[in-house]
Amino acid sequence: MATTMFSEQLLYDVNSLPLTAQRQALDFIEFLKYRYTQKTEHAFRKKTSLKSIEDEPFVGMWKDRSDMKDSSSWVRNLRKNEWG
Repeated sequence: MATTMFSEQLLYDVNSLPLTAQRQALDFIEFLKYRYTQKTEHAFRKKTSLKSIEDEPFVGMWKDRSDMKDSSSWVRNLRKNEWG
């Protein structure tokens, strides 16, 4: 019963606002619904489908490049060539 009274009061409050403010209130409610739905879905996906980063297609994409064997040296040389 308290929920019904709260819902009725909320509806009354929103309806008493100017039309622009009503739209803003509805936009905010949609934002909150999206935000909390996304968090719930993200938490569920994270728990149910953890995937190892090693299985990602980008891992190992430079394994055959001899200039990438020492990445620190490669970056140092790249910066030196670009910025002197």
